[in-house]
Amino acid sequence: MDLQGEVCIVTGAGQGIGRACATALADAGAHVVVADIDGGSAKDAAQAISDRGGPDGLAVTADVGDLAQIDRMVSACVERFGRLDAIVNNAGVTRRAYIMDLDEADFDRIHRVNVKGVFFCLQRAAREMIPRRRGVIVNIASIAGRGFAGTSNAIYAASKGAVISLTRTAAQQLARHDINVNAVCPGVVRTPLYDDVIRKRAEQKGWRVEDAEAEAARAIPLRRPNEPEDIAAMVVFLVSPGARNITGQSLNVDGGLIPS
Repeated sequence: MDLQGEVCIVTGAGQGIGRACATALADAGAHVVVADIDGGSAKDAAQAISDRGGPDGLAVTADVGDLAQIDRMVSACVERFGRLDAIVNNAGVTRRAYIMDLDEADFDRIHRVNVKGVFFCLQRAAREMIPRRRGVIVNIASIAGRGFAGTSNAIYAASKGAVISLTRTAAQQLARHDINVNAVCPGVVRTPLYDDVIRKRAEQKGWRVEDAEAEAARAIPLRRPNEPEDIAAMVVFLVSPGARNITGQSLNVDGGLIPS
């Protein structure tokens, strides 16, 4: 999938899924704006892409819950590369908690990033894409938004359900401008949160970490969790010309955990 010369923003790109997406897009030939609330992580990820021989990129510090910072992020992209072809709205937050242990601060924090951030990044990116009648928006949702019982918490699930719904409506309304909007719904992904859950499960049951990992994998039909690169591969496809007639879809990458 050739993205030579394309210009993409990836939010939450300092680590995990976002970093894998930024790297994969650059490997496909795109100029990538690596955006993260942690400016040091953004710079490290951008430097790693450069060290791989990737196209010229840009590291930007951005809190997607702040509209002024969203505007600065997109403006920096356009000033550097002259346009914006695609945005991957990956930045998100959560914590593992039982429904009765969640509070208002959890609700506000999670929805500020996972819903407000995605909507206003989408909208700001679309303002650049509409005049050119061209663009791709990919939102990173989750199978939690489809009712996955293993979700980290109920508020997170609600936020990802909102992203799935937003994707469908945005696709309908932006189609007249030839802008594609899709979502990727990851299942279980090997991230620091996943590693922490596995370690805690092993401690609680007196197991080796390897045994806790094997138990978790048995719940997945393909018997393996995602690597961040699995999500990145779907993102690159959705940004590529091969997906030019796909819009309004929320595509699971979950090893068969739940139906679409």
